[in-house]
Amino acid sequence: MSVALLLLLGLGLPVAEGRGNRCFFNRTQEYCVCYNLSEETIGSIIQCLPATVVKFWGGDVEKYVAFPIGELASSITDTLGSLIVQKIIIGNVLLPEVLLARVLRFFSYTHVQELAFESCIFQGTGNWSDMDGQNLPILSLSFHNVTSAPLTGHEPAFSSLGTWLGTLEELAVTSSRVSSLPCAIGRVFRALRSLNLAHNSLGDGSLSPAFCQGAFPQLQELSLHHNNLSSYHSVCEGVELLPGLRHLDLSHNKLMADPSSSCQWPASLQHFNLSNTDLDEVPTPLPPDLEVLDMSHNHLHAVDISLSSLKKLFLNQNLLQAVPSIRNYPMLDTLHLDNNSISELSRDEVKLLGRLQDVAVADNPFSCSCSGAGGLQALAATGHLGQGWPGDYRCHSPAQYQGWPVAQVPVSVLRCHLAAVVAPLCVALALLGVAGA
Repeated sequence: MSVALLLLLGLGLPVAEGRGNRCFFNRTQEYCVCYNLSEETIGSIIQCLPATVVKFWGGDVEKYVAFPIGELASSITDTLGSLIVQKIIIGNVLLPEVLLARVLRFFSYTHVQELAFESCIFQGTGNWSDMDGQNLPILSLSFHNVTSAPLTGHEPAFSSLGTWLGTLEELAVTSSRVSSLPCAIGRVFRALRSLNLAHNSLGDGSLSPAFCQGAFPQLQELSLHHNNLSSYHSVCEGVELLPGLRHLDLSHNKLMADPSSSCQWPASLQHFNLSNTDLDEVPTPLPPDLEVLDMSHNHLHAVDISLSSLKKLFLNQNLLQAVPSIRNYPMLDTLHLDNNSISELSRDEVKLLGRLQDVAVADNPFSCSCSGAGGLQALAATGHLGQGWPGDYRCHSPAQYQGWPVAQVPVSVLRCHLAAVVAPLCVALALLGVAGA
């Protein structure tokens, strides 16, 4: 039996023999999906017994809202405890909150660690008092493209769920038009390590209330990409009370840097994603102990910063005309500069870049002079020139090599260092002439 079938039995619903196979089990992936379940087709759910992931898509769940729910028999709770399902996905349903509140506690008898809702509408307000002091094995909870009442005003529900939510480690609420997050809610999530609020409507003024003193005390990863954030300074102020924050994703927001900003980012911040943020200059201040910085897909003309702990720097798809001085990053091992306006690497740059583990400079307008082509070929010879070599490295100039792969440009001593060959030859001929005389 699956969790859904047992819950229906616990609800006291009639379960008829299946008249059509609505559940499909992929044995290789241990994944089972059930479409438009009802009493008539619930029998096919037995196929999901060996699955570790079960997805329920569609159905008339709301018509069961009036059914009374009693305590589950011991035989059912024992069976629930024997199931191997680890993740349940519920999607494309109108879900009365009162029904969800009444059945959620049954998950305490299972080993389900992940619960996800996709394209659901949560209707009404449930009575969550039955969840007071109730713990659940679920550690990861996600909502994608869901519609519900605003979170403000739901504080009593979060209070009843506090015992469980206080142990939750991962939470995602994405593409759900979230514009604010009350301070009191954040204080419930005492063990949360990862929070994903991407593709929502959060603005600059919504962050400080959401991440107030005491909210999300264990948070390490925060994703805010694709929101309505605009002020680099306001975002910094909004998250400065997160003492353990290590990963912050602000990509796909149109940020403006405030040159007079004095806000201090959390000292713990190590991974910072500022890609696709319309930046035309490097914002300051940056977190001082960064290890990974992504500023790709912006409008940067220059990068003049110093970060002693930085290991990976992504600057692809910008307007750089020169390689940033990597002497400012003594720990650097990865540098991506694809799709910029760099035409040539100097000899010193080649030597410094050759010490890195991963270098990418593809799709730049390279000048295939002797020094230009020779520098890239020498860098490739170190084995550290990353993906794209040699196919995405082509000459932009001079005319005779335009469109050529850089790897095929001749850089022989005879072509590129003719004087070094001719001068000794002339000296030798002169000496022979003197000797003959």
